[in-house]
Amino acid sequence: MYSNYFSIAIRNLRINKGYSLINIGGLAIGMASAILILMWVMDEVRFDRFHAHADRIYQVWSNDTIVGKIRSISATPEVMAPTLKTDYPEIEEVTRTRWTRNLLGIPGQSNNLLSSGAVVDAGFLSIFSFPLLKGDVRLVLKDPNSIVLTAALATKLFNNTDPVGKIVTMGGKINYTVSGILKDIPSNSQFSYIQYLTSYQREMIDRDWSNFSISTFILLKPKADADLLNTKLKTIITQHTTETQTTEFLYPFSQTHLYDNFENGIATGGHITTVRTFFLIALFILLIACINFMNLATARSGKRAKEIGVRKAIGAQKHTIILQFLIESVILSAIAGFVAYILVAFSLPFFNQLTGKQLQIEYNNPYYWMAAVGFILLTGILAGSYPAFFLSGFKPVAGLKGLKRTGPSMVNPRKVLVVLQFTFAVTLIICTIIISQQIKHGQQRKTGLNMQQLVNVSMNDEMASHYSLIKQALITAGYATSVSKVQSPLSENWGYGLSLRWQGRPEGLRAQVNRYSTDGSLITTAGMHLLAGRDIDVNKYPTDSSACIINEAAVKLMGFKSPLGQEIYDDPDSWHVVGVIEDFIQESPYMPVKPIVIKGPKSWMSTMLICLNPDKPVAANVAGMEKIFREYNPAYPFEYQFADDAYNMKFGNEQLTGKLTGLFAGLTIFISCLGLFGLAAFMAESRFREIGIRKVLGASTANITVLLSKEFVQLVIIAVLIASPVAYLISHRWLQDFYYRIQINSWTFVAAGAVAIMIALLTVSSQAIKAALTNPVKSLKSE
Repeated sequence: MYSNYFSIAIRNLRINKGYSLINIGGLAIGMASAILILMWVMDEVRFDRFHAHADRIYQVWSNDTIVGKIRSISATPEVMAPTLKTDYPEIEEVTRTRWTRNLLGIPGQSNNLLSSGAVVDAGFLSIFSFPLLKGDVRLVLKDPNSIVLTAALATKLFNNTDPVGKIVTMGGKINYTVSGILKDIPSNSQFSYIQYLTSYQREMIDRDWSNFSISTFILLKPKADADLLNTKLKTIITQHTTETQTTEFLYPFSQTHLYDNFENGIATGGHITTVRTFFLIALFILLIACINFMNLATARSGKRAKEIGVRKAIGAQKHTIILQFLIESVILSAIAGFVAYILVAFSLPFFNQLTGKQLQIEYNNPYYWMAAVGFILLTGILAGSYPAFFLSGFKPVAGLKGLKRTGPSMVNPRKVLVVLQFTFAVTLIICTIIISQQIKHGQQRKTGLNMQQLVNVSMNDEMASHYSLIKQALITAGYATSVSKVQSPLSENWGYGLSLRWQGRPEGLRAQVNRYSTDGSLITTAGMHLLAGRDIDVNKYPTDSSACIINEAAVKLMGFKSPLGQEIYDDPDSWHVVGVIEDFIQESPYMPVKPIVIKGPKSWMSTMLICLNPDKPVAANVAGMEKIFREYNPAYPFEYQFADDAYNMKFGNEQLTGKLTGLFAGLTIFISCLGLFGLAAFMAESRFREIGIRKVLGASTANITVLLSKEFVQLVIIAVLIASPVAYLISHRWLQDFYYRIQINSWTFVAAGAVAIMIALLTVSSQAIKAALTNPVKSLKSE
């Protein structure tokens, strides 16, 4: 029986080649799109969840009350971890992590590599399941002089020789002994940057309980109560210092990637919203591809009515006919699935480049193939379910006589499905337009800086010791017009304070003030807009070592009517204001600018800010810079970043969302039009004789084209009317996450609707015109 069903299915596919091609093509594209999105979704869902003790790993977070609102951050004091280990028996293991970047090499060799790593406690590898290829988890970080390398870095440094027990130099000065080789950390981990690990035992520990500078992770004992421990930890900071009122709490480590948004101290979602959105997009794209199958199958029902009538007349039961059509659908789905996986294999490199992922088809994973088979079966059953029940419901007598056209009805399932397809497609188009408008709105916001010729160079000890010589060489050679030493790239904030004081500060006020630092000439170098006073210049004004510059937001917060000369206290130092600058965007371009105090050269700095000579080509300036840096810093590779590139990275998440939404909006339209094309072709075929009669009676090609196209265009217009309020609600909710946001304009909906109608009209009219141009004699003779 089943072999007979299989034979009938293959025969129908072979006979109806065009119909089969449209169905397989639509399903294959829909399935490939859904597979790509689901691979991305699964990678996001599995982010940091692959650890053996994932359910017992927590990160310690801090809550600060700032201007009446609770602000949650993942930073903690360095000194907290040892206290947690000794004073709280519920905790099995604890580790701190601090990002670091250094030049690693082999003594006596020139094979030096600039690498990223982490300073951690010995318990790091006991908490997190990062397998060691060589070495003992309990011992590799016990020795303060030990270093653990990832397999990739070990191969780069030592080629194929065994590195364990050998010496690695850090920064050309400090020697470490390789104690273990770590398997390369997967990309779906927040520690994916790690290329090496060193121990905190060699570091000077900051004993300041009010300095929140590192991340702290704990592993609870199997039966420990996390809620009870949370209660105990709440006051751990205030028990050790009176300088801050910060409270601590535990947050499940496996949730930090997806649920990273906090409002007033409560987790309110975050990246999970994007993940859920794209999961729904995958389902809807697959549903749209299945709708094509349903529509074409039911539209062609008349051609199989007699077959069903004969089967029922000779005793076939309804469930056997349903089974037959479901088997045909699953076979077609299997063929489409095979094509889809070929499409996925070819498009995966492009998709990885677009999303910044390292997704791959897990050919050796049996669960992957079980999921693939289940996916194909589910798609086949979903696509074939409605046609199977629809066709199996034909009465034998009606089937043997052949179906009669009853004329178009106002509402039928096929029309509803077409409207549903285009509703989703138009919704995606509108959302894509609004996302792109919001990104453009952020990019066009005045930055307060001149980033056109600005370059960031991270300094190491060697560069810091030769800073004056490098600066002088760059300016003398004409590659730069100005150079400043600063705390960090201008687009990043590496420090803030809650306890800064000034004259007239209200009692009990806790407001975040960003800290920054420079050795001078920052206003000139960065192209900031000076509103009052002057730039910091230690050569001209020796007391400027304790001078500061503040922005408009800081003037407003501090209530200064005459800010110049005012003193700002940031224990143990005090800083006098010598200049006021216009607000510049240092953090999110979609949020208000925070108050900032830019301190003089008495503060810590790590970055060289270089303003290139605009009279020379950028390439020439960069090449000249490289020669100078190689002269004064020969051991390190020359690395730099343009300030505008660093700033544009702030739009990365929104741009990724926009690109993916736009890509799948286009695919959705294509799949929908593919089905529309099939329906239009069948409609023209089924009305072949009617068209011939109309032409004989004098109807023009234009009349017939309008006649055959208007029903489909009406359906798309209905879809636009339904999609517009849906897209508005979705976009409005998304925009609420941005302080600086666009106003949604009505033309967006008009433009999206016009595009959808035009595409649908072109798709349908091609078949309508073809039918209208057919010789009427041919159509009448066919009857």
